Amino acid sequence: MTPITRRTFLHLGAPSLGVLCAGGCLSRFSRLYAAVSPPEDYKALVCIFMMGGNDGNNVIVPIKTESQSYDDYIRVRAATLGLKQSELGEISASSGTETYGLHPQLAPLRELYLQSQGRLAFVANVGTLLKPITKLQYQQGAPVPGNLYSHSDQQQQWQTASLPASPNTGWAGRAADVLSSVNLPSTFPLSLSTAGNSLFLAGDSPQVSMINGSLGLSAADASLTVAARDHAFQEILNFQTGLALIQNANQVTADGIRAAKELNAALSAGSALKTPFPSSILGMQLQQVAQIINVRKALGMKRQIFFVSFGDFDTHTSAMPRQNKLLTDLAVSMSAFYRVTVELGLEKQVLTFTESEFGRTLQPSSGAGSDHAWGSHQIVMGGAVKAADVYGKFPILALNGPDDISGRGVWLPGISLDQYGATFASWFGVADDALARVFPNLPSFTPRKLNLL
Repeated sequence: MTPITRRTFLHLGAPSLGVLCAGGCLSRFSRLYAAVSPPEDYKALVCIFMMGGNDGNNVIVPIKTESQSYDDYIRVRAATLGLKQSELGEISASSGTETYGLHPQLAPLRELYLQSQGRLAFVANVGTLLKPITKLQYQQGAPVPGNLYSHSDQQQQWQTASLPASPNTGWAGRAADVLSSVNLPSTFPLSLSTAGNSLFLAGDSPQVSMINGSLGLSAADASLTVAARDHAFQEILNFQTGLALIQNANQVTADGIRAAKELNAALSAGSALKTPFPSSILGMQLQQVAQIINVRKALGMKRQIFFVSFGDFDTHTSAMPRQNKLLTDLAVSMSAFYRVTVELGLEKQVLTFTESEFGRTLQPSSGAGSDHAWGSHQIVMGGAVKAADVYGKFPILALNGPDDISGRGVWLPGISLDQYGATFASWFGVADDALARVFPNLPSFTPRKLNLL
């Protein structure tokens, strides 16, 4: 049994956040001061996990590159799963010699990509790896992560980035452990999830990870009934059982209540955000993240990590209409979230990125969908992005081609999760000599970080 640490649990549902009061604007003098003052020492990482295995082959499509064209894509995907070239939102790589097309539902993200300074990038063919391998080495039995096509195993590996049998912590949780003192004297948790218990945020340090549970308590509810219930609950938590496991669990719950009250108090005193969000699953989660970032100063936060998730991207059948709906939510919600970071003056200090347990086969399945695969394409958003570009080597879209290990279009990753995550952790403040503590496989890869930020 994994021992219970003092990570806190908090329900971040919309009812507890409530309606925030309207705030005032800066005076003329304040605006002048803000224009010349140094940037606030604050950074946030926001992970959007697409549960079920997103079909990256329809997120971004090569139209004309040095090695392939749209014809290579449509030859395999055909009418069953192929997007029409006329529907794709065309973008250019920073080299100016390669063009790609984005899924038509990603139009709001294309607008960010096309901004002159670049606020969005794509990272091609990312996946879990233990060390760099070639297709031949894979065929000869080189070591790879276990259970590559299992949802639960790959969700775990994307969130932990760990060697087999390593501690049951997430890579964001380990990054938070390294930076555990950065927010002192505040004891508010550095990491928060709006999507339930998250292995991604699990660390060893107390007061670092806040996992979303449901306590049903709110500091904003001052009724006598709730006050009496709260008092009774505290009596139970404070009762000395003499059993270490129960005492630790009680401490976890007590810490969660304390943090919930602290957050509710900050939100109650905070100002309202003007940026509207869609009333979708992802939209509401990102709105919650934005509201918490908005009260960062009241909570004493300089660094924060957030985990949100939505799905189901397990599109074995009827993939086109299902992905249309999911990618619409992704694009509209991410676009709104970027706009709110601009509203807060934090667009260069908040970095949002996607994860998903695996990609999907280029070859369609019999049910007009696609099956579990390996490497896939990810999205990175924020003012810290160096340039709007497609980073990494795009796989050759050919069955039995140099990047296909199965004959069905299963891409051997060209970039490891460790390199992808280490890029964000380094930007967040984890020193180079501590990156291997966060990503145990990282020393096997060169370069260790992408030239993305």
